[in-house]
Amino acid sequence: FITNKQQTSIRTMADLTATLQACQNPDTAIRKQAEEVLVQAEKNNYSEFALALTNELASEAKPIHLRQLAGISFKNLFVAKEDLLQKAKHATWLNTDPNLRSQIKSILLTSLYSQEYIPRHTAAQACAEVAAVELPYNSWPEFLAAMTDNVTSESQPDAVKVSTLECLGFSCERIAALDDPTTPEILPDVTDKMLTAIVDGIRETRPDAIRLSAAIALRNSLLFTRKNMDNENERDMIMQAICTATTSQDMNVRAAAYECIVQIAFQYYDKLEKYMPTLFSITLKAIGEDEEKVALNAIEFWSTLCEEEMEIMDEIAECEDVGTPPTRACMNYVKGALPNLAPILTNTLTKQDEDAAHDDEIWNLSMSAATCLGLIANTILDEVVPIVMPFITAHIQSENWRFREAATMAFSSILDGPTTEVIGPYVNQSISFLLKALSDSNVMVKDTTAWTIGRICELHVRSIPEENFQPLVEALTEKLLTESAQVSSQSCYALHNLAAAFSEDTMAETQGTNALSPYMKVLLERLLQVTDREDADENNLRPAAFEAISVLIQNSAPDCMALLITLLPLIVGRLQASFGVAALTNDDKEKKEGVQGLLCGLIQVLVLKMEPTDVAPHADNVMTCLLQVLQIKNATCHQEAFSAISAVCDKLEADFNKYMAALAPFLVVGLRNFQAYQVCSIAVGLVGDISRSIEDKIAPYCNEIMSALMESLQNQYLHRSVKPPVLSSFGDVAMAIGAGFQPYLEISLMMLMQAASTDAPPDDDDLVEYVNQLREGVLEAYTGIIQGLKDGNQIQLIKEAQIESIMVFLHKIAYDPNRDEEVVSKAVGLLGDIASAFGVNVKKYLKE
Repeated sequence: FITNKQQTSIRTMADLTATLQACQNPDTAIRKQAEEVLVQAEKNNYSEFALALTNELASEAKPIHLRQLAGISFKNLFVAKEDLLQKAKHATWLNTDPNLRSQIKSILLTSLYSQEYIPRHTAAQACAEVAAVELPYNSWPEFLAAMTDNVTSESQPDAVKVSTLECLGFSCERIAALDDPTTPEILPDVTDKMLTAIVDGIRETRPDAIRLSAAIALRNSLLFTRKNMDNENERDMIMQAICTATTSQDMNVRAAAYECIVQIAFQYYDKLEKYMPTLFSITLKAIGEDEEKVALNAIEFWSTLCEEEMEIMDEIAECEDVGTPPTRACMNYVKGALPNLAPILTNTLTKQDEDAAHDDEIWNLSMSAATCLGLIANTILDEVVPIVMPFITAHIQSENWRFREAATMAFSSILDGPTTEVIGPYVNQSISFLLKALSDSNVMVKDTTAWTIGRICELHVRSIPEENFQPLVEALTEKLLTESAQVSSQSCYALHNLAAAFSEDTMAETQGTNALSPYMKVLLERLLQVTDREDADENNLRPAAFEAISVLIQNSAPDCMALLITLLPLIVGRLQASFGVAALTNDDKEKKEGVQGLLCGLIQVLVLKMEPTDVAPHADNVMTCLLQVLQIKNATCHQEAFSAISAVCDKLEADFNKYMAALAPFLVVGLRNFQAYQVCSIAVGLVGDISRSIEDKIAPYCNEIMSALMESLQNQYLHRSVKPPVLSSFGDVAMAIGAGFQPYLEISLMMLMQAASTDAPPDDDDLVEYVNQLREGVLEAYTGIIQGLKDGNQIQLIKEAQIESIMVFLHKIAYDPNRDEEVVSKAVGLLGDIASAFGVNVKKYLKE
């Protein structure tokens, strides 16, 4: 309880301790009031607020939990999720009076000497935030001097050395995370001093607590110490320190040392050759003999090497394609180590954790080994097969379930990578064993077997013997209702992949049927029953069943159409019934909306598969239910509802207009749902679908639609992936309403010109790709607008200056080496439309 007098004190920031205490008050009103005081203090009195927080953190007389909260609040003065906001926070600090900054920094360094661990640890984090901002400008020399003295001086207690090394580790992590190209690079002298202190802390003679903090700090420092790693003597010193730490008596120190080794494999592959014999020896020993936490990191070293070598080989292949010399060489460490590494990994597969089978968040040795084997298979391809298959054939029928499961997991792990020519014969022979293993006495064996069958169906379905197809479908169908959620979910996954294999099958087109048709009715019925299981919320069972149904529908043959026509009203009925299900808790609400989203997705797939004449009789019921889904506020399933509506629109074409009056308000809300950008994106796509289907009948709704589209382009927080389709939708609307687009023409062209001016740095692949997508949207918009106005006999509304800006845009594309084929194709198409629409008036531009 807080009195009025205390509340006044909080409001005036007279007592920071009371304010922080109130921030942890169980009374929501008091807590929010106190939090708002802190927000306003930062906004209105930044300097005094920052100083007050550091004093609170440093005060030994204050409660520990409030000192911690003060330190976290200070840290938050520097941290934001959005880059622009974080830069603004850093600028605010750098623009603060230098004398006051020095006073605050001095207090933070003093706080590292606190008698209590929590304030020391919090001070290390707060100090690191300031260091990450100031070190690039070399404006805090006292920091490095204090760090070095604290670690190397024998007079400092171990607790201070630990907090100092924590501070160095946090500083390195933050400096690397910020990675702002506008900020100066850290001077070599700075990194040298930081590394000197860290390496001193990891020395063999240091206590374990100090070595652990130093090892963590060293891992973080590797993110930006390329200069030091380029120097062989310094690199030798770093590697020696790390390798020595792997022999520590303390498990946590060993684990942290291996994390350093993983980081080095990721960032400094080109520097490993000298050290590989040692790394080979210690990592294999750790995998086979050390405690799980350490062994996991040792396995991760080899997984990281696989990823690096795959990336290098891809780069080499790209260079060969364009005739340029590669910049990196693949040393084939994985291939060379495999004869020794594979037996250790396959043995590690037998260290299953039975409890982990029911918890998706647990990561253990057998899972890590399986992942590493999979990466190895993708790295060395066919050469993995003769090395791993002996273990599989020796243990696939072992009396010990651990070895049966391990052999099956090893087989599934090497399916991706080797060619069908090499792995196919083993797949062919395995099916009969795997079908029997689906009924194994051990649930983990059954689970892994179903997973393996799913992988075979995904990657090597042609290697399944024809005579095994019926037994395979029947065995998987049987497991849907009789096994645990875990095994049933994997059976759904296998059926999903088996059905997906028919996407390129021509038999349905030529003969009106395919191999799935005889089982379709039973499969759909059984999978729908799976979605009603009491345990359908476990192990992703319900979504897996719905996904299997969707793929079966998509790849069904014409002779199953009558079945699908009867299925649509059944699914619509399920959606209708879901509205009456009570949702008393947030979990209930999420479950209910999850089911509704899955049902909407199924409706979309069914409608897209069916003929318009078969959809029309059910359209009213379908749209009534989908509109009811959209009435649910903050629902997570609006994306699926809009997608289903899009499918209905596509089938009904002009007849869809009768639903527009009811749909339009929800569509506009979706277009303005900038936070849930996926919903916004689907709504934008729906605008295009509606425009093409009902054409000029969309005109009465265009003011609201175009206004929402304009707002989305101006919203700086909307995910950028939405903006290209928004631009494209201008063209869809213009094509639909022709001359009626006049009220939106000027602002549309202005926004298109702004988007057309966007460029990307040639070395930023992500931005180059985005700019190409943006240009596609612009080109599609220009094309639609020109064609729409031409068809409406209003092409003269586009002025010569606007034509000139379009031609300048096309000229830019013509000379951009980073343009993609889609952009070129659409640019050529637009050029033809311009010539057709404006004739001799654009002759001078066409010559250019």
